[in-house]
Amino acid sequence: MDKKIQSALISVFNKDHLAPIIKGLSALNITLYSTGGTHEFIVACGADCIPVEEVTGYASILGGRVKTLHPKIFGGILARRNHQEDLAQLFEYQIPLYDLVIVDLYPFEETVSQGSTESAIIEKIDIGGVSLIRAAAKNFNDVLVISTKEDYQFLQNIIDQQGAVSTLAQRREMMTRAFAVTSEYDTAIQDYFSSKEKVTLRYGENPHQKGIFHGNLKEVIQQLHGKELSYNNLLDIDAAIALINEFQEPAFSIIKHNNACGLASDVNLLLAWKKALAADPVSAFGGIIITNRPLQKEVAEEINKLFFEVMIAPEYEMEALTILKEKKNRILLKHIPFQFPDKQSRSLLNGTLEQGRDVKTVKAEDLKMVTNQQPSARQISDLLFANSIVKHSKSNAIVIAKDHQLISSGVGQTSRIDALNHAIEKARHFNFDLKDTVMASDAFFPFDDCVTIAHEAGISAIIQPGGSLRDNDSINTCNKNGMAMVLTGIRHFKH
Repeated sequence: MDKKIQSALISVFNKDHLAPIIKGLSALNITLYSTGGTHEFIVACGADCIPVEEVTGYASILGGRVKTLHPKIFGGILARRNHQEDLAQLFEYQIPLYDLVIVDLYPFEETVSQGSTESAIIEKIDIGGVSLIRAAAKNFNDVLVISTKEDYQFLQNIIDQQGAVSTLAQRREMMTRAFAVTSEYDTAIQDYFSSKEKVTLRYGENPHQKGIFHGNLKEVIQQLHGKELSYNNLLDIDAAIALINEFQEPAFSIIKHNNACGLASDVNLLLAWKKALAADPVSAFGGIIITNRPLQKEVAEEINKLFFEVMIAPEYEMEALTILKEKKNRILLKHIPFQFPDKQSRSLLNGTLEQGRDVKTVKAEDLKMVTNQQPSARQISDLLFANSIVKHSKSNAIVIAKDHQLISSGVGQTSRIDALNHAIEKARHFNFDLKDTVMASDAFFPFDDCVTIAHEAGISAIIQPGGSLRDNDSINTCNKNGMAMVLTGIRHFKH
């Protein structure tokens, strides 16, 4: 429904480009209401304007912190025009209606960027303005809201071209924009105060880069020993905890550059450690070690033989802790259970990318059997194990495993064939027999070449998402060579 603007409430910080709007509204005999400095500006433009103090009966208080927060302001915004009881209450309390609300919020982000003091920044947290925007946006059926100076031209067009008559579609559009403005504003405030909880790191990825962690590390890890954490340490710690959370059974993993270079699970934790280390004892040097079980003395004695940067465990036996503390710089962390945020974000170009966290864990019942050769129970267990690792490996990624042991992997390759060949070469370098191993791929095979290479290496079962136009080529090659293949329908790209 079209609505004629007959009155406007204006409260803005930035007056740029506001004068033509004031003149346009005044020329159409629209009643103007305003606050403080905005009222002075409107009068200077030669327009009549009623100060809000005349409406509320109260002067601005608390140094200007409270000006519009009053029922005679919000009642006139929120009143439903087709609701007789609302209108009767406005008449009883002599509250005017406001058909247009124009707000430009205090410049919070600009004040922060100028390096202002915290007290100055706090004063630029807009309260009344945000409240006015939300109230007008809520009542968009009757009220047009302009929530930022960026939308002044939109309003100018309505004044000049439509005689200050707004359509429902236009009011809805500005309502959507208004809630985006308040959401971004609140996020900026939250980000600023969250950043006050920060840890200055030794440096960033390289010594010439600064590094800062924004957040409360004490909620997720407790440092028991060693030097300060670095930027790269934290990246690996994040990757290690996300990966180990995939496994319920006792497990050990060794992380290097955010990828697992060793991982194994076994009821015997010492054996799990030895199997994890065997996958790549060279890359394990200087790595991040993590387990999901309390660390015992006998395991600590074995781990102590290796040079590593960080050890993470949910608990430590006192004797194990004593052994590992022999090296003063060695970082020992206690992992405190926590829930990863549902969303992930990273800075990019001049903004931020955001996505939902990859929380999908494929289970046996999710698998689609597509080959004549059905995988055995042991193979299914190993396939799921390998798939949990490839989910946390940099793309393009291939993982080879057997008996809940990571045999080898190829990660971060520009070609899936390169990733597979690298994994095979690496496994052979460390004297692994690839016969009857299983393979996981983070994405589908566009051709059957990877299946052929896997068969020639001795791999007997494959897990992959599927979804290629040529899935049947890979399936037929498996059938030709007596291999099992299962599809998950879930891609696990990780960039």
